[in-house]
Amino acid sequence: MGGGLGGLAVALALARNGTSVHVLEKEREFTEVGAGIQLAPNASRALDRLGVLHAIEPFAVFPQRIRWMNALSGELVTSLDLGPPFRERYNYRYVVMHRSDLLRVLVEACRANERITLETNCSVVGIEDDGDGVRVRCADNKQYEAALVVGADGLWSTVRKSIVDDGDPVCSQYVAYRGAIPIEDVSQHAGLDNVVVWTGPNMHLVQYPLRRGELYNQVAVFKSNRYRADSEDWGTPAELDEHFRITAPAVRTALTTIKRNRRWPMYDRPPIASWSRKRTVLMGDAAHPMLQYLAQGACQALEDAVALGDALAANPNDLARAFGAYEKSRIAHTARVVTTARAWGQLWHVPSAEIDRRDAMLATRRPDDYRETDWLYG
Repeated sequence: MGGGLGGLAVALALARNGTSVHVLEKEREFTEVGAGIQLAPNASRALDRLGVLHAIEPFAVFPQRIRWMNALSGELVTSLDLGPPFRERYNYRYVVMHRSDLLRVLVEACRANERITLETNCSVVGIEDDGDGVRVRCADNKQYEAALVVGADGLWSTVRKSIVDDGDPVCSQYVAYRGAIPIEDVSQHAGLDNVVVWTGPNMHLVQYPLRRGELYNQVAVFKSNRYRADSEDWGTPAELDEHFRITAPAVRTALTTIKRNRRWPMYDRPPIASWSRKRTVLMGDAAHPMLQYLAQGACQALEDAVALGDALAANPNDLARAFGAYEKSRIAHTARVVTTARAWGQLWHVPSAEIDRRDAMLATRRPDDYRETDWLYG
């Protein structure tokens, strides 16, 4: 259930192992809201396993480095070399692309597979799993029976509630404004072959090129001082301007091109010990939503898809054993990603008084020192 990146990826993973798959998507068509997505080598490895890595190349940009900039001073703090040493270490390049382009590739691959049925405009409202089979009920009263259900229905997952009803996701009180502009409208940047991260107290800006270098993706994030759980009146465009008022000229100029018509609050959840119950299992944001600081949300969902496909292929007649193998391979790792993303966000957003000390510490690392990314990308 769920026709986003994770749901389509797991459909491919299962179908490639001989399983018939029916994807239920609540929207009227398969769409991705947002702009850019970063695909580290672990995501590229998963896409390769799914047989679609070659198909994303016409839409991809392959940045040469990630540059961490001080948003207040405009100075370089540190960088990560994504060139030949990086590719030699991980066997795959770092990719940035438009989310809709990746979704299109996955949709076309699913449509080309005779074992996959895609259905839109089907909002799931109930699941009955008695251990012998699963019944899924949609809002229009359609019902389906299946041997198993994969909940790939995202942050506000309906399927998750049938496994563990642990309340709503946790709001970080940070909010994002994002969008892509034509590359010719970019007036100041730190290089069109880079992913650039500008960090300051309780805010940051991420920039990188998209779609063969035709677009420039920008995401501005800040912590709202007006957050209330029972209100939507927080994280406003006025707050966006106020938070970034103290930044360097290049950052302030970039803010003038950020779209203000929609905001994205940032959520995650504490890790849980199990993602499955009887014949139902979770993956992606339904299982382990995470904050964006490691750029790993979609990457981890793609890894989940491959791991679940492998586990089911290795245990075709024992669903409990298959789910157990899948959880053993993924739960501890994704828990580390969730908790590390939280810690990384704290490092990005240290108070002004701590910035110089943090920057001095980070400046000592070499651009080709990959020890801190081996556990994630390797």
